[in-house]
Amino acid sequence: KPQLVASNDRFCRFLEEYCPVVTETYYPTIWCWEGRVQTLLRPFITSRPQVQYRNELIKTADGGQISLDWFDNNDSLYYPDASTRPTVLLLPGLTGTSKESYILHMIHQSETLGYRCVVFNNRGIAGEDLLTPRTYCAANTEDLEAVIHHVHSLHPSAPFMAAGVSMGGMLLLNYLGKTGRDTPLMAAAIFSAGWNVFESVESLEKPLNWLLFNYYLTTCLQSSISRHRQMLEKLFDMDLVMKARTVREFDKRFTSVMFGYRTIDDYYEDASPCRKLKSVGIPVLCLNSVDDVFSPGHAIPVETAKQNANVALVLTSCGGHIGFLEGIWPRKCTYMDRVFKQFVQAVFEHGNKIFSM
Repeated sequence: KPQLVASNDRFCRFLEEYCPVVTETYYPTIWCWEGRVQTLLRPFITSRPQVQYRNELIKTADGGQISLDWFDNNDSLYYPDASTRPTVLLLPGLTGTSKESYILHMIHQSETLGYRCVVFNNRGIAGEDLLTPRTYCAANTEDLEAVIHHVHSLHPSAPFMAAGVSMGGMLLLNYLGKTGRDTPLMAAAIFSAGWNVFESVESLEKPLNWLLFNYYLTTCLQSSISRHRQMLEKLFDMDLVMKARTVREFDKRFTSVMFGYRTIDDYYEDASPCRKLKSVGIPVLCLNSVDDVFSPGHAIPVETAKQNANVALVLTSCGGHIGFLEGIWPRKCTYMDRVFKQFVQAVFEHGNKIFSM
């Protein structure tokens, strides 16, 4: 059974009644239960539901642009009125976009419930041009704030919540820690967030993890900016950035410099959501597996979470990073997908029972 960590008895009872999946025994796929195997196989095993997006480019205060992919769900039977149709903002991982299988599954789950979704693609990675020499990072919440304000202004009467995966979850937590209760979001769901960036990069630099994940992730980061080289080389030594062999080297030469941090340690400290968890002011459900090499179990802030009545952690012993595969042939729904679906439905359909906490 997962470990449910929550100091608020009312929040616990709410989850047990309306999101019972968090109390059920999670049985990982027997032939790929190990965390690293789950992490590696999920993108290849899980299906990719067909989703037809409507793209929107919005301008930012600094002259940049952000690509949003909308799934309007105009055929919604439960919420035919678009002005009050519940909306879920989805934040993909570090180099992820609206095309990731886990995002497509979240949209498929939302579609069956009648909800609308919008995917926040970080700058420069969804095919759009960079208009300024700036991309994104886990600590800077300005673009997310702009997107939340924009979506809420379009549908001010619609119930509104967000879900973030991996770095998207870190960004969302850092935003919530900064804004407290001053947000139009009703609640949030966080999946496989890296709670302490120092511990995450240290785990990823162990020899086998570097071979399996770190080097590949570094090349993905480099690939995501290489298309914008002409814009970025105005400010950066791109040859040096392209020689990075770890995420830490990439962040030291590029990310921390771009966002004005004096040292990479300053950036990693600011990017670590564990430091802001006490300030979260709306109900948040966070799912992590303790065998996640991207977010090691010992770095999950269990004691800090117990100090905030708005926070609930769901910790599984297996599942890896965005894995949570279950069943003999885990093509379709994962444990993570079921947690997402039940929690989103619980918030939109029964949220009044926790918002008076």
